[in-house]
Amino acid sequence: MNKVLIGVLATLAVGAASVATVAATGIVAVGADTPHHPVVHDLLAFARERAIARQSAGITAPADLDNPERIRRGAGNYAAMCVDCHLAPALADSEIRRGLYPTPPNLAAGLADSGARRNAARDFWIIKHGIKASAMPAWAKGGMDDEAIWDLAAFVQTLPGLSKTAYDQLVAASDGHVHGGMEGHADHHEAPPPPKPAAAPAAGHRHDGHDHATHKH
Repeated sequence: MNKVLIGVLATLAVGAASVATVAATGIVAVGADTPHHPVVHDLLAFARERAIARQSAGITAPADLDNPERIRRGAGNYAAMCVDCHLAPALADSEIRRGLYPTPPNLAAGLADSGARRNAARDFWIIKHGIKASAMPAWAKGGMDDEAIWDLAAFVQTLPGLSKTAYDQLVAASDGHVHGGMEGHADHHEAPPPPKPAAAPAAGHRHDGHDHATHKH
């Protein structure tokens, strides 16, 4: 038994030393423009989904999650905080999303990216706690309270079924970027942002002083 234990510990030590050696060489590709090996990608995705499932298991969605008021409020925060990464109806892609790895899911497209049924408790947990090394922030740590997070989760449930016109109308009718929980403030409120263009021009991009030719930085 002692020999088996010693063998296991020796194997772990050799493995740890190998990992440390590889890390110390600096050859690990950490650039966002270099994808993980498929095996590493699948392992990380599996670990992520198992962790989210475990930690969101005790969360119960509010009974009024489909309340139009929740959805209206969530639309303003989505347009202000989420659309650049997770897109909107008829918005093919965005500059920041093209440069992120892993690529954020297109929430306007529904479940095609994940193949799973939308889960409100899962959405709430992700919005609240974020996901490490994925560019998904922990919005609760940024100052968003649970009620506003549920509003955002409610909107995400309805987003795939919205047309561009319906999306724009919801955002325009919302209170904009508004939620409680900001430190030192009873409420955080900004006017609704203008609708995003359906697609960027092919040759270049210019918006509010942001000007550069495509692929030339």
